Amino acid sequence: MNAIPLIQRVVAILWPSFIMAGIATILFTTAFDPAVIFIDYDISRIGGYSVFFFLFWLFGAITATATCYFLKPCEALSKRRDNQQAENSASV
Repeated sequence: MNAIPLIQRVVAILWPSFIMAGIATILFTTAFDPAVIFIDYDISRIGGYSVFFFLFWLFGAITATATCYFLKPCEALSKRRDNQQAENSASV
């Protein structure tokens, strides 16, 4: 994972979460009207759509970051298992 450039890792997190935020915003605002949800605040429908979009984007980015983080230990375990198998086959 360290061989992958930082910008590529960042884009790999932000781009899928951006797509999912758009889909989630469409589905959520189809079922719920932002003007009704934000009735106590002076926010227009467009403002509500924007708030929901950025919240969904944030949630998607957090989820994608957690996925990338939890992949790292698996890579280390795989390398360790491969090294042990190579040692075992070399000693036979």
